[in-house]
Amino acid sequence: MPLYRDFSDDKATILLWKFDETENLDPNILLEKENFEKVKDYHPIKLKELLLVRKILKSILPDHQILYKNREPFLSPRDYEISVTHSFPYAALAISKNKIGIDIEPFNSKIVRIQHKFINEEETEFIEKKKEIAYLTVIWSIKESMYKIHHSNYWSLKKHYEVKPFNLNFPYNIQCRVHDENVSDLFKARVEFFENYCFTIVD
Repeated sequence: MPLYRDFSDDKATILLWKFDETENLDPNILLEKENFEKVKDYHPIKLKELLLVRKILKSILPDHQILYKNREPFLSPRDYEISVTHSFPYAALAISKNKIGIDIEPFNSKIVRIQHKFINEEETEFIEKKKEIAYLTVIWSIKESMYKIHHSNYWSLKKHYEVKPFNLNFPYNIQCRVHDENVSDLFKARVEFFENYCFTIVD
């Protein structure tokens, strides 16, 4: 079993798996028939990520399936909320009775060049220059996790998703918010670090 980390708590089951060359990822066994057409042109790596998520699901809820509505994954039967994320060779699945969002991101210096697309003025004020890549990656990942819980085609990560000041040494209970002129929804984020990745959980 390629279980890498278990981030489960009293509110959700959250499992992170790492691809193993010996792992059997047979789409005829793991993939829902409704999704065969969807994946027929997938890159082999992308297909492995998708199948790895199904393998995680089978280990927890063997009689459930992951289907899609407007490209959003949902669990069938719909008795739990889910969130999925992957960055090969890793894939993760969160299952909860409540809305949840997870995201995995590698640390990469290229993020500095695109920060203007997702960082707002208030967030720039607490980013430590010496740890800029780490802060930017965590903020990006938290916003991606929030997006999976609450999003709109009219919202942007910069204008409508907000991360409050936090410390990288204790990245728990980070306050974050999705908002527009009619909505203001508060969430809490938790961040875990491993190898060259950060993993965020928002609920």
